Amino acid sequence: MTDSLKAKATSGILWNGLEKFSGKIVQLIVGIILARILLPEDFGLIAMLSIFIAISQTFVDSGMGSGLIQKQKRTDVDFSTVFVFNLVVSFCLYAILFVTAPLIADFYNEPRLIDVTRVLSLNILINALAIVQRSRLQIDVDFKNLAKVNVSGTVISGAIAILTANYGYGVWALVIQQLLYTIVTVTILWSLKSWKPSITFSKKSFKELFGFGSKLMIASIYAKAFQNIYDITIGKYYSADELGYYNRAKALSDTSSSTIASILQQVTYPILSSIQDDRSRLISIYKRMIRMAAFLIVPSMTLLALLADPLIKVLLTEKWAASVVLLQWLAFAKITYPISVINMNILNAIGRSDLFLKVDLSKAPVILIILLITIPISVKAMVIGYLISSVIAFFINAYIPGRLFGYGAMDQLKDMLPYFFATIGMAISVTAVLYLFDNYYMQIGTGGGVAIISYLLFSSLLKVNELSEFRELVFQSRKK
Repeated sequence: MTDSLKAKATSGILWNGLEKFSGKIVQLIVGIILARILLPEDFGLIAMLSIFIAISQTFVDSGMGSGLIQKQKRTDVDFSTVFVFNLVVSFCLYAILFVTAPLIADFYNEPRLIDVTRVLSLNILINALAIVQRSRLQIDVDFKNLAKVNVSGTVISGAIAILTANYGYGVWALVIQQLLYTIVTVTILWSLKSWKPSITFSKKSFKELFGFGSKLMIASIYAKAFQNIYDITIGKYYSADELGYYNRAKALSDTSSSTIASILQQVTYPILSSIQDDRSRLISIYKRMIRMAAFLIVPSMTLLALLADPLIKVLLTEKWAASVVLLQWLAFAKITYPISVINMNILNAIGRSDLFLKVDLSKAPVILIILLITIPISVKAMVIGYLISSVIAFFINAYIPGRLFGYGAMDQLKDMLPYFFATIGMAISVTAVLYLFDNYYMQIGTGGGVAIISYLLFSSLLKVNELSEFRELVFQSRKK
């Protein structure tokens, strides 16, 4: 990696990491406060709509934002074409959701969802204004401004949501939170970028960008559907309360796993795209990202599983105790997620969105079969099934990158062995500490401290290379 590219990657990781972790911390704090005020069913109602909102927003983007990032020579016509497309599609989808809101409510047998759907769907219209602006910042690897945008939106929307929840607004506090977040971030994004759209739509530009993005759109719709399929099935076959328990466990497990995955995805995609013609550098960065992801995620999610019981009962109170076992299984299920994201990300970076789509679709039968088997048993069984499907998905995701770059699943697992051994040592140390204390606060504080010290110690003894790279990142962040 050249010095300039390394500097850009380091800066991007640092600022994106700051944005993601600070944003997640704020989200976590807000979520904890709201969970202590609101009922599990309030979170369950919002989760029931997650798939409809997520898929609609995927249609609005249609992968064209990624197409702008991947394209080497972009013009104002390209940006304006995407902007016009986003707006038109968002209006159409909002109209569809507005009309079909009663059908969604009937599906879940929840009349309250009619009004909630119609108001929450406004997010689709508002978010359409931000897609191009976000893409432009990502193209410039300007994660410093993205950090300001997202953290500001999280803080402002979270504060208003807590206030409205205290005044007894119930589920509407969560609706207000999501709408305000989008409004604030869109407003700041437009104030940051000097680019202004023209009402220009080029068929040539659309064909080129949609040709690349359409495959990502299909893959993204598929991914969103399967990411939210548990919300649908739990909401349909179980109660809003049980969906609420699952939703909060999922949110806590996502704090580490999805944050690390998102940082690596957003930073490496524009960088890998820029060197897609330099195979040796591309493979070198790809391997380093896989190893760094595993170095961070394996101990993080293991620690979350170990501390799940005291964390839930201290942060969310005893009324959320049913979330503990779900969080433990989800924590282990999420370990493979950041690695799988990088394995899929490199296919997009080299312009092979067709392979990305084929790999993604090939996982559908496995996920559906496991889900159908576990639905009649219990929510816990469904989450254990999710863990099994995540492990299988890792091998599927790594197959084609292994064929293309000679770095498949077995090679990746071989490189990860030191992290697994270090994590086992950490887990034994933390488990011993947990038996010494009955107090939840002592378990969290002491267990967390012992986890960090023991993992770093075992990593050092095993001569883990990523430990020195991690120290280098910390050192550079201090210099900045």
